[in-house]
Amino acid sequence: MKKFLALVLVAMMLLPCIGAMAQEVPEGYPEIIEGLDFGGATIWIYDWWSSDDENHSARTAEPDEETAALYAYRDWLEKTYNCKIVEAALSDWAGNPTELQNMVMNGDNSKLCIIAVACDFAHGPLTNDLYMPWQIDLSAEKWNKADIDFMTRNGKVYGVHAGKTEPRSCIYFNKRVLSDANIDPESIYDAQANGTWTWDMMLDIMQKVQRDLDNDGINDIYGMVGSGDELAIGLMFSNNASFFDYNEQGKLAITADSQAALDALQMRKTMGENYMAPQPEGSNWDWFKDYWKKGTVAFYPGQTWQGFNDNAEMADMEDEWGAVMFPKGPNADTYLSMACDNIYGVPNVYDDETALKIQQIYDLYTNDTPGVDSEDSWIGNKYLYTDERAVDETYAMMRENEHSVANKTYLLGSTNDVLGSALLWGPIGSMTPAEAVESARNVWQGKLDVFNGDKTQEEVDAELAAIAEAEAAAAAAAAEEAAEAVEEAVEAAP
Repeated sequence: MKKFLALVLVAMMLLPCIGAMAQEVPEGYPEIIEGLDFGGATIWIYDWWSSDDENHSARTAEPDEETAALYAYRDWLEKTYNCKIVEAALSDWAGNPTELQNMVMNGDNSKLCIIAVACDFAHGPLTNDLYMPWQIDLSAEKWNKADIDFMTRNGKVYGVHAGKTEPRSCIYFNKRVLSDANIDPESIYDAQANGTWTWDMMLDIMQKVQRDLDNDGINDIYGMVGSGDELAIGLMFSNNASFFDYNEQGKLAITADSQAALDALQMRKTMGENYMAPQPEGSNWDWFKDYWKKGTVAFYPGQTWQGFNDNAEMADMEDEWGAVMFPKGPNADTYLSMACDNIYGVPNVYDDETALKIQQIYDLYTNDTPGVDSEDSWIGNKYLYTDERAVDETYAMMRENEHSVANKTYLLGSTNDVLGSALLWGPIGSMTPAEAVESARNVWQGKLDVFNGDKTQEEVDAELAAIAEAEAAAAAAAAEEAAEAVEEAVEAAP
């Protein structure tokens, strides 16, 4: 490593003396792109968590070898292409989409930049043409394929994510609760490894675990607790189904009415009605977080960040726990989970040549550090609270393309906005899955029509208002008819 860094430093010292195309590229570095020169400009990579470090003042004074190699590579990029590359927070998590929209509406191209938005907000850039299409080759392994699928519209890619999928939906399990029911917790990991971790296996375990210990007619141990929304979404993708996807005509369409999707929603009802711990009266919506920590529940559907964030549910969990992917549904051949990564795009304020240059430097910037094995760099603090198998087997599996599926619900809005009141917060509890999906169709179709460019938002709002007015009139007429029938019956009574 020291010899490698010395070669890099020598090459950088020679940069002012020779032309970019004549210089020798350090071993392992990418080939120099001819003609790519920013004339000393700064390229801003905007997220919502980084500090503005234009002068590299936050760099570690005595970096380890891997960090020193990263610094050397980034210095080489800046000198070679005559630029500064700065990662900085543009706004907060919810503010970046607004800042992007303002920049495009104002035609502000005073800065060269790429702007990240959370996948929850990706519908805005796609619907309103806030991002420019990517022109560079995106076939390299580093470009996340699920996210490219997610951000592709009319054959063009409008946003990217460099790196594998960030692990998301998972099933946590309490090892002590399982052991008390004579179930080896490691058997769940083993089943995941050999492909036999299925919906049926999870149902069987919950049936064995759930019991009334003191014979008072109330269960003391439950099969599951958690967010019903997380459960529904996880089951949907685990059955190789989806709420929305593109059809043969290239339009985003409802797929929640497919048999595989209806089966997933039915399993959500089955698990929820038979094994979910009941919500205590008067409790908050997130009551299940503290309930889980009581140690009286076997399973908890959630997201992996809850297992390694310092202030999340697992941080002060007394019992040992593990985490596996959602079990396979009958329509799936492998374990599948939604991809929900941060999306990076070029604001639609530049000419094509400038946009290409920004994309080219971002491509170079997001390469793995030359000479450094970064295979395990994603792990970070993920061993902090849980066991090694959750990280080495579950989280590692969830990062791979074959287990990642684009959640195209986000192309229409957030989970709450699209699936909440329309499906998951009422209808799915009181109706059959098919009835629940049908009840949401008008609302969903309006969102789809706007996204697909078939109607304006104003046209959709007018149509929905007319439908609501007609339904209200029909309900009023039915109520009046029923009242008249009662009145006639009373008059006819002896």
